[in-house]
Amino acid sequence: MHSPVEQFTIKSLLALELFGFDISFSNSALFMMLSVLVSVTYLTMAMRRREIVPGRLQASAEMFYEFISEMVKSNVGSEGRPFFPFIFTLFIFLLFGNMLGLIPYSYTFTSQIVVTFVLAAFIFVGVTLVALIKHGMHFFSFFVPPGAPKVLVPFLIIIEVISYFVRPVSLSVRLFANMLAGHTMLKVFAGLAVMLTSAGGVFAAGSVLPFLALIGLTGLEVLVAGLQAYVFTILTCMYLNDALHLH
Repeated sequence: MHSPVEQFTIKSLLALELFGFDISFSNSALFMMLSVLVSVTYLTMAMRRREIVPGRLQASAEMFYEFISEMVKSNVGSEGRPFFPFIFTLFIFLLFGNMLGLIPYSYTFTSQIVVTFVLAAFIFVGVTLVALIKHGMHFFSFFVPPGAPKVLVPFLIIIEVISYFVRPVSLSVRLFANMLAGHTMLKVFAGLAVMLTSAGGVFAAGSVLPFLALIGLTGLEVLVAGLQAYVFTILTCMYLNDALHLH
């Protein structure tokens, strides 16, 4: 049986070099592009007819739209409306990326910490710039809890600053760790099912049960894939809310 972590290996598909730096086109980059392509194709096909009584495809796209719109409205407020296109794009990109990674012999780019950290760092820098542009120097009052005793203010500022700069780390690790652990577990159970089938035959009880468990775990991974895209997106909304309202 192959190693469960072999599926996370980044492989170069097209060797490229620029000024001494390796910028090869990898399987991770390929599936990022596929995620974008599938997302654009899905949304284009879903909204092509714009029927008053939507079909299943259009209804699903409208459901995603309303879901993210309500998420932005409830977590950021009316001021978050200009950021809706970015939030919606982020959710769809992560959702389809996670789902594509469940296809056998595909690649899950969200299982790479470098990918999730760059996304989280981009969001962190973006919301910080939004806060500085809107509030100026008043933004730094965010690190001083209102009503705190003056003697505790220096310690609270240190804690608040640390917790603020840890945001991109926690945001990226949460997505990366869940996808990595889930896919590793699926690989282990798939290998176990194959081994038991080879040993006892396809219809042996010892081989049927692992396959049933594998089906259940696959369903769980589908749920986790959607949930992690949701968690990443809603935390982005919460960080944006802090930037706009300094709560």
